[in-house]
Amino acid sequence: MEPGTLVYDPETRKVGEYQDKTGPYVMLRPVGGGREWQADPARIRVATLEERLRAGVRAANDRSREGLSADPTRPPAPVPGCAACEELAARRDKARAAFDASAVTDANVLLRRHQREVHGGEPAGRRIFRYVPYTIVQDASALPEYEAHCVSGEDADCGAGSGPCSAPAEVEEWQRRHTQETLHTRYRRSFADYAVLERQG
Repeated sequence: MEPGTLVYDPETRKVGEYQDKTGPYVMLRPVGGGREWQADPARIRVATLEERLRAGVRAANDRSREGLSADPTRPPAPVPGCAACEELAARRDKARAAFDASAVTDANVLLRRHQREVHGGEPAGRRIFRYVPYTIVQDASALPEYEAHCVSGEDADCGAGSGPCSAPAEVEEWQRRHTQETLHTRYRRSFADYAVLERQG
């Protein structure tokens, strides 16, 4: 498994970035940065698209509540004249030069924490938001998708899925077949479609 792969850990019910293997465990880092944790390599799996999206939204909301940038790709900038900011920025530059991505992330986390505690948040440029009225309509050029996942199981969910289907009947037929084969009876169903925003006026 490649470092940076987003995986789901059923033990903690969290999505994390795969870092490396340490002894009998693998190390996972929270999406958006933070303290790593150990996980059983036999139990983790690659996160689904829905799980990855939820984890990304949760990380963005956490950063927003902390007064940090909602853009995880933009590294924090040191506050001019602050020795602590400059020291952490220098540590980050040194890690970049050594191609140590983990140390770069650690420096960014420490720099953001320092700015939040000492400077009241990460410096940000002035933003102006203007309201523009839009109407949200279903995209007629794309078919909606129906899907079901089996959530039966004593210790953990079965996890089997129907895959995206173009009609509810296809999902229901898959559920019947899966129940006949496994005697599982509980499913989580989902519906997804595509929408476009049309500007008014």
